Amino acid sequence: MTRIYLESGLKRVFACSLEWPGWCRSGKSEEQAIENLMHYVPRYAVVAGRAGLAFEPGEPEVVERLKGGATTDFGAPEKEPVADHAAVGAEAAARDVALMRAAWQLFDETVALSPEELRKGPRGGGRDRTKMVDHVTEAERNYARQAGVRHPPYKSGADRDAMRDELAAVLGRPWQGAWDFKWTPRYVVRRVTWHVLDHLWEMEDRSA
Repeated sequence: MTRIYLESGLKRVFACSLEWPGWCRSGKSEEQAIENLMHYVPRYAVVAGRAGLAFEPGEPEVVERLKGGATTDFGAPEKEPVADHAAVGAEAAARDVALMRAAWQLFDETVALSPEELRKGPRGGGRDRTKMVDHVTEAERNYARQAGVRHPPYKSGADRDAMRDELAAVLGRPWQGAWDFKWTPRYVVRRVTWHVLDHLWEMEDRSA
């Protein structure tokens, strides 16, 4: 059994795993979102494997339904499931951060292997490689602010890596509920990892 939650907007539904941050896909209906989520099992297995974790998900079981908003329909999951407000022990926090770091590593490797000009979408749109990288890293910097990690715009790859290391250190600590920021630690991990993987997989698909 794989516990998932659904976040539904007016036009789009996200199906997201509770236990595996970043494993989250969307569709036009609940059924399509769940189908797309399961279709990505082999691709997420690469992430879990890089983190040193066995990934053998069972049948999906919906344990929570959330009402999404404009961000949901725009294409990003924006709601925190109830589980993200529960205490997080040291082992669970370390596991989540390992998955986030695995996503970062795989994204950087994919960038290095991808052409600058990526295949356009069916309507002729889509960012090329450098613009996609800039989008991901800037969004990540803004997400980190929700965990109290504040860095100015990057001037180098070392600046980005310093932010990532600080964010991983913050999110890798046990959490018992005393949190002064907008997003819970687990949701920060979830949002960062999802965004990195979403564009990693897009880059892979548009490089083919």
